[in-house]
Parts: sequence; C-alpha cells; structure tokens
Amino acid sequence: MLRPLLRKLPFGQSRLGRLIFGLNLLGLVILVIGALVLSDLRRGLIKTQMDSLTSQAQLMGEVIAEVATSEGDAEPHLEADNAAFVLGRFIPAGQRARLFDAQGRLISDSYKVSDTIDVYKLPDARKPDEAQPKDKTAKREARRLAADNQLHTEVMMALSGSPPVASVRTNERGIKVVSVSIPLRRVKEVLGVLTIERGDVDKIVADQRWAMLPFILIAFGVNMLSSLLLAWLVSRPIHRLSAAADNVRMARTRAISLPDLESRNDEIGVLARSLESMTDTLWRRMEEIDRFAADVSHEIKNPLTSIRSALETLPLVKTDEARERLMAVINQDVRRADRLITDISNASRLDAELSRDTPKKVEIGTLLEDIISLYQQSHVMGETAVILTRTLPPAASTVNGREGPLGQVFRNLIDNARSFSPESGQVRVTIAPGVDPALPISIVFEDDGPGIPEDNLETVFQRFYTSRPKGTSFGKNSGLGLSISRQIIEAHHGRIWAENRKDDNGQIVGARFTILLPNLH
Repeated sequence: MLRPLLRKLPFGQSRLGRLIFGLNLLGLVILVIGALVLSDLRRGLIKTQMDSLTSQAQLMGEVIAEVATSEGDAEPHLEADNAAFVLGRFIPAGQRARLFDAQGRLISDSYKVSDTIDVYKLPDARKPDEAQPKDKTAKREARRLAADNQLHTEVMMALSGSPPVASVRTNERGIKVVSVSIPLRRVKEVLGVLTIERGDVDKIVADQRWAMLPFILIAFGVNMLSSLLLAWLVSRPIHRLSAAADNVRMARTRAISLPDLESRNDEIGVLARSLESMTDTLWRRMEEIDRFAADVSHEIKNPLTSIRSALETLPLVKTDEARERLMAVINQDVRRADRLITDISNASRLDAELSRDTPKKVEIGTLLEDIISLYQQSHVMGETAVILTRTLPPAASTVNGREGPLGQVFRNLIDNARSFSPESGQVRVTIAPGVDPALPISIVFEDDGPGIPEDNLETVFQRFYTSRPKGTSFGKNSGLGLSISRQIIEAHHGRIWAENRKDDNGQIVGARFTILLPNLH
C-alpha cells in the first residue's frame, strides 16, 4: 500500500531519487527516535523523582503530625522545636525540607537545623574596595523574588487542602529543583505544609544531553555514509560520463563506452546507454553525410563533364545536324543536373523536415485518392494510366504520420512506375490489409514494365542508382527517389521492398513495390 503512494511522488519513479530520499531521511529518523526516547527518559526520571519525594514527604508529614503537634486547650498547632528536630534527623543529603505554618510562614528549614553543609559554587571573588555591580545585584534579587513567589504559590496550593503538589521550579540560586509540598493534618485540620525539594534536575538534563550524543554521532555517521554513497553512485559516474563525452567531442574516441555503468539498472545506467546510443547514431550519421557528399560530387560531375566535352567539341562541328545533336546532349545534361540538384536538396532537407513536422492522423486512402486524381486529370491518350483499388476502410487505413513526406513517397513510386511502363500501360495502386499484424496497412504499386534484375531488387534503394533497361527514358531520374522513399517509410516505422511480377510461365511482366505501415492505435 505504501509503494504505490511513494510512486506518485516526484521521486517515486526514480531509483536514485528514492535512494537519496531514503538515505537523507534515515539520519533524520535516527535523531527523531533519539529525541523521543530521551524525552521519555527525562520525563520518566523526573516523574520517578516526584513519586519518591511524594512518598518521603507523606511519611515524614505523618511523623511530624504525630510528634511535633500539640493540642492543649487551644487549637492544634505545630511545635517548631520538635519539627526542626525531625527535619534535622530524617532529611537525607542532597534534599531540602521546609516547614510552613497554617498561614504560610516559614517555621523551619532543614538547611539551618541539619548538620549537612550545602555546597555550591560561590561567585567570583572581588577586591575589598570593589563594589558589587548593580546589575548583578538586581538580577540576584529578581531571581530570589521569583523563586519565593513560586514557592509561595506551591505552599498556598497545599494549604488549600489539595493533594500533594509536585512541580519543577527554580530556586533562589537559579537551579531547577523537583519540589513536592503536602499539607500536614491533625484529624481534619491543616496545621501547615511540608515542602521537600531535590536539586539534581540540571544533572538529569545534562545526563539527557550526554545520552543524546550516541544518537547524534550515529546520525552524523549515517549522513556521512549517505554523502559518500551519493558521491560514489551519482557524482562519480556523472563525472566519468562527462569526461567520456568530452573525449567524443574532441574526436579522441568514436563513442561513449562504459560497460560498468551501462549494466546499472538505475537512471545512471539509462543515461550511459542513451549517451552511447546517441554518439553511435551521430557517428553513423556523420559517416552517412560523408558518403552522401562523395556520391553527390560524383553524380554532379557526370553531367558537368558531359556538358564540358560537348562545349569543347561544339566549335569543331562543321554541320548543323551535328551541332543540333550536341545541343540536345547539352540540354539533356542540364536537365539531368537540374533534377539532381533538386533531388539532392530534397534529400538533404528530409531529416530536418521529419524531425520538425509533428505527426498527425493521416488517412492513406484519401491521400492516395487526391494524388492519383491529379494524374487522372492530366492523363492524355497514349500515357500510362494510374488506377487505385482499395479494400481497406478509412478507419483501418489511418496512420500517425506526416502527410507531406508520405505523399512524396507515393508520388516517387508512381512516377518511377510510369517511367518504366510502356505506352498505354497501367500503374495499379492497391490498399489492402497486410499480412503482418504489427503492420496491418499494405500499399502495393504495380507496373507493366520490364521489371528489375533479381540482383538489383535491394540495390534500387541505394542512392543514385539509375541502371535502366534499354528503351526507357534516361536522364529523367536522379536515383534518389527510392532512397528517399525508404528513409521516409522507415521513419514511420514501416517497411518497403521491391519484387518482380511474373506470369504463369515464370516470365517477368512488371515490377511491384510494397509498403507496410502500422495503423493508428
């Protein structure tokens, strides 16, 4: 029952948070337990002192009531001499007993009638001609008056006939004492009050403070241990991760690799694994960018080299027919370079667009219908027709994705299929349930072209792959369309692959591109 409650707290889901909270709380719990235990101990000691003094005062009060009272013809009264004798003989050392008459006047004090000497520290000595400071004298007088008032209040309460009055008060020297006052009775008459006090309360408090020392030392040790554990378990690993990240930043190492941290099951382990995965992804991305730059440089050089050769040959051409052929080559290479630059620009912006564009609900069937309707509206006699077939309802063909990039994939595949299809051929697009439960949306693009060589079914998704069979148009494709399409589909957690369509005799009758996507959960 406590664990679910803790998990709702800010640190409840954090293993390190629970560790830090628990270690810091442990020292506080030890101090609280120590304070409670010693507070109970102090109250128990004082209560024991009060009970002991109460029993002693009651016993002594009975003795005084018997031997130190006289009735005679008058009312009963206390005999001071007999009472003083009892006080001087039966009060133990360390205690003080005083006897008051029925009017609250002091008639006997054990300090004056006992052989016991009260020892206490005298004030600092002063020179004979040095006067006592007025402020000290005033403080001493105020303290004496306060002590007399407290004692008088206690005596008056006892004279009222109440049960024994027990309290902790301050005497005239500023020392805390445990005091008990009981009324002295003769029959039902209250003859006076016996007060017994014991002045070792300060010693009890001092003993209590010393008893707190072990708890303080334990709490201090626990806090020191928790600090060391936190430094070892949190601060040191984070420092190591920081140093490893600096090494990666300064290109000293390829990636962060700290196996002893990655094996941990807390947030430090998660952080180490995340940093290693991040740096590895960054390095692979950098290598991919380097390869992409090299491929771009190579592909752009081809049309530029062809244009330069044609321009160098152009002054040497003598006939108009040859000059027109060279100009046609130049125009074709310019269009090819323009297509390359456009596709390269799109490919370089793709990662940024995918990370910036927020995914939302996209109904694949509606998106394909809008795209294909544009091809159908611009279709003329003799061109390849695009036909859409859907067997999946809209609710089952909705994905959480980015409409722009997905539309780019569909246009790339349709344009690629049309470029390979013969005149008056067809490009068939089908939306149907997928065979993979995790990827239930299947989108198939089929054409009537020459197909794809079996060895190149995977190669066609590589950048700048433009191997085309004889009879197909050249220079209209940059070789980036299928590569971009795979990148977008994988960013949507889907799959895309190519295969050949075959007839009953096993002859290739066209190509087929299949896309599988997860639906919206």
